[in-house]
Amino acid sequence: MKHNATTNAGPRDGFQDKLLQLIYNHALGRALILPFTHPVISKIGGYFMDSSLSRILIPSFIRTAHIDLSQCEPPAGGRYRSFNDLFTRRLLPQARPFDPDPLTLASPCDARLTAYPISPRRVFHIKQTAYRLEDLLRDPNLARRFAGGTALVFRLCVDDYHRYAWPDGGLRAHYRKIPGRLHTVNPVANDHFPIYKENCREYTVVRSQQFGTYLMMEVGALMVGKIVNHHTGYTRLDVIRGQEKGYFAFGGSTIVLLFMPGAVELDEPLLQASAHGEETRVRMGQRIGRAAHRQ
Repeated sequence: MKHNATTNAGPRDGFQDKLLQLIYNHALGRALILPFTHPVISKIGGYFMDSSLSRILIPSFIRTAHIDLSQCEPPAGGRYRSFNDLFTRRLLPQARPFDPDPLTLASPCDARLTAYPISPRRVFHIKQTAYRLEDLLRDPNLARRFAGGTALVFRLCVDDYHRYAWPDGGLRAHYRKIPGRLHTVNPVANDHFPIYKENCREYTVVRSQQFGTYLMMEVGALMVGKIVNHHTGYTRLDVIRGQEKGYFAFGGSTIVLLFMPGAVELDEPLLQASAHGEETRVRMGQRIGRAAHRQ
């Protein structure tokens, strides 16, 4: 498994990182960007990305993001109707198979992944920013259940596949949607704003088959006007391992998984990379650990 973030960064990543560093590392830039983090701005951008006019952006995006259309389901009518039609494309099932071992913890999405321990006081740190689970979840009782556990942060970039799946099957126990702003989820923004407790987000609590109770959260980002979760098609609220949970519309975005203490054993390369502040590039269905309570 590759875990060196620098070797995974492409030209597109480098340009975006430099631009965002220029904006967020200067007080004037932060002041100018703040109005654009309002959800209304992302909604306006979403209208354009859903329109036929946005098709003009498709060829250059496919080229610069190195999109392999041979792995994708064909678009309805033989062509993409809008940029978001391409951005929310579905891959062929064989393109992202889930690890067949049911005791394996598989990545729910394509992303740059970092693992963080949650302290007994229900805090984890991303760089110098402390995140209290009470602030993240807006539910102190629920936060206490994950004290001493593990937080996995999956950062999706624009060139990633933006659909995501359930990492394990079980019973949906709780769902919540929290409104907020829409900062970029690039790490540079986290140096100045507590983005994961300011951005709009949704989360679901699952009583799972192999990992006890876990929480899966979707965090919106700059120019991501929509988090689209599927709330129909379940039998008695059951979810299935590897079943699509939803997708993000245009932009970068984040998935956060929370596990209770003793629920998972993460793979050593991921732990080592995270300890050095490096992101691990993962794909949906790829093994990142296993259930801790069984061998």
